[in-house]
Amino acid sequence: MKRVALVGGFGDLVIKFRGPLIRDLVARGHEVSVCVPKADSTLHESIVRDIAACGATWVDVPLDRTGTNPRNELAARRFFARLFRERPFDVVLAYNPKPIFHAIPAAKKAGVPTVAAMVTGLGFAFIGGSLKARLLGMVARHLYRQAMRAADVVFFQNPDDVETFRASSLLPDERRIVMIPGSGVDTAHYAAVPRVARAGGPTFLMVARFLRDKGVVEFAEAARIVRRSHPSARFRLVGWIDSNPAAISQDEFDGWIRDGIVEYAGRLDDVRAELAGCDVFVLPSYREGTPKSVLEAMSVGRAIVTTDAPGCRETVVDGANGLLVPVRDAAALAAACQRLCDDPALVERLGRESRRLAETRFDSRLVNRTIMDALSL
Repeated sequence: MKRVALVGGFGDLVIKFRGPLIRDLVARGHEVSVCVPKADSTLHESIVRDIAACGATWVDVPLDRTGTNPRNELAARRFFARLFRERPFDVVLAYNPKPIFHAIPAAKKAGVPTVAAMVTGLGFAFIGGSLKARLLGMVARHLYRQAMRAADVVFFQNPDDVETFRASSLLPDERRIVMIPGSGVDTAHYAAVPRVARAGGPTFLMVARFLRDKGVVEFAEAARIVRRSHPSARFRLVGWIDSNPAAISQDEFDGWIRDGIVEYAGRLDDVRAELAGCDVFVLPSYREGTPKSVLEAMSVGRAIVTTDAPGCRETVVDGANGLLVPVRDAAALAAACQRLCDDPALVERLGRESRRLAETRFDSRLVNRTIMDALSL
């Protein structure tokens, strides 16, 4: 038995993204502490119950996921230094940028035997074009460089992120790099559901935080274009406007709803009903680690339209289980959607192959086995 700390930056989604890994670690007899900030007030109690139901314990960490106040960042670093001094963990695995920045160096300094980082995507600080994004990118690169020197193992979810880190001299040559196909998907929980063809045309679904770099603006513009020739096609959104600097405005979102361009299904804890009700899943993101939402849609057996971008392209064999389109190109996205509107048999074939790929490549049990083996767990 080993004492394992999983350190993340987003309490709301810890079960969705790490639940299968927590359960598999506990099943192997390990003692697991889930170190994440308190979830949204409406979700917090249920998240803590879910962590306990997995056999783990919750540790509240003072992380401000999107803030830049130096005092708060210093407080977070001091918290982790104290936590790892006082609690004898055998393994610390941190994911998300701020946990990597603060927890990894603190764990190494405290003498934790195995310290690992999981890079789940690069985000606003690396792909944003504004002055703020460039400044944040400089800081992020400095902090990543420090953390990578302290990590014994670094998990990456796509080869492009590895190359970005190497090109920026963020990875010491001696670091052990392990590739994993994202966080995986529970193919039993996201069971295959037969598609029910709708007489009026297909339903396209996007599930994401409403950030510009997720491609939500391109989704709305593609919907506007497609509905001119296919007025019965439906474009549905699940998610919310995040505090991230790349978030769209409430006014912009309200305009899409008011104009009837997209339908809003709300922020859902369980998206399986929406996945079952759609024909095609769309994620026009500018960059991902490996998108969990796409894996869930694949597991349900849905055709995918996503971008030929790092992380996204890893989920789709173009023409086999989905279609790839250029980044930031609403017209190309619309053309792909129009093609699927006109070819229901293709939609069906792509969906069957998505399910096969989910089972054979992206199943969370396969991913978790790679992680646990790499950490000698």
